[in-house]
Amino acid sequence: METPDILLEDDALVALDKPAGMAAAECGRLLPAPVRPGAALALVHRVDAEASGAALFARDREALGYVSGQFQSKTAETVLIALCVVDPASPPPPEFSVELAMGEDRAAPGRMRAFGRRGGEPAATRFRVLESFGRYAWIECRPLSGRRHQVRVHLAAQKAPVLGDALYGDPQSVLLLSSLKRRYKGRDEERPLVRRLALHLALLRFNHPRSRLPAEVASPVPADLGLALKYLRKFGGGL
Repeated sequence: METPDILLEDDALVALDKPAGMAAAECGRLLPAPVRPGAALALVHRVDAEASGAALFARDREALGYVSGQFQSKTAETVLIALCVVDPASPPPPEFSVELAMGEDRAAPGRMRAFGRRGGEPAATRFRVLESFGRYAWIECRPLSGRRHQVRVHLAAQKAPVLGDALYGDPQSVLLLSSLKRRYKGRDEERPLVRRLALHLALLRFNHPRSRLPAEVASPVPADLGLALKYLRKFGGGL
C-alpha cells in the first residue's frame, strides 16, 4: 500500500494527505520509521475513513492535548469540500447553515441520524455553494462541532447528499461522463468519474503547540474530484 503524502512534519506534528477509504489510524501506521521515531502518532481531530484529505497527528501528549483541545473548544477551523447531488428545481441557497442535533441511529449500527427537538447532541455546520452544475453542486462545509458523519448528515437533511454516500444518500447515484457529454462513445465500458464518497477535508487551521502561533494544513483537491469538476465545468450537470 502506498504511503500517503506528508503535508506537514515537525517535532510536534505530522499531517498526512489521507486517501479515501483508509482509516486515519491505518494511515499513520504507514509512515516510515524516521517520521515517527519511538512513539505512535495520535490523531487530534475527527475525519471519516470514507473521506479523503488532511489528517493531523501529534507526536507527544503535550502536542495532542494542546491541539485536540482547540478542536473540542471549536477554536480550530475545519474546512471540507463536497460534490453533492441536488434537485435542480430547488437547489440549495448560496449560503446556508444547518443546526440539527445528532446521535447514533439505533436501528442501523454504524449510522448517525438527525434529531428534532429532543435527543442527540448539538451540531451545527455552515455551508457555501462554490459552484453549481444543475444536478450537482460543489459545496464548502465548515462544521462548528465535531460529531461523527456530521457534514454528511446535515447535507442529506438539506436534500443535498454527498455523491457516493451509501449511508445518507442514494447508493445508486453515480456521475458518468455519458450523462454530461452528448454523443458519448464507449458507454458499455464506462466507469463513474468518482467511485467513492465525494468528500474531502481541504483545510485545518489551529495554533501550533510549540510556537502557539497560527498554523494551517492544506490538502489539494484529489485527482478524481478534480477530473469530475473539469467535466462538470465543461459540460454542465446533465443532459
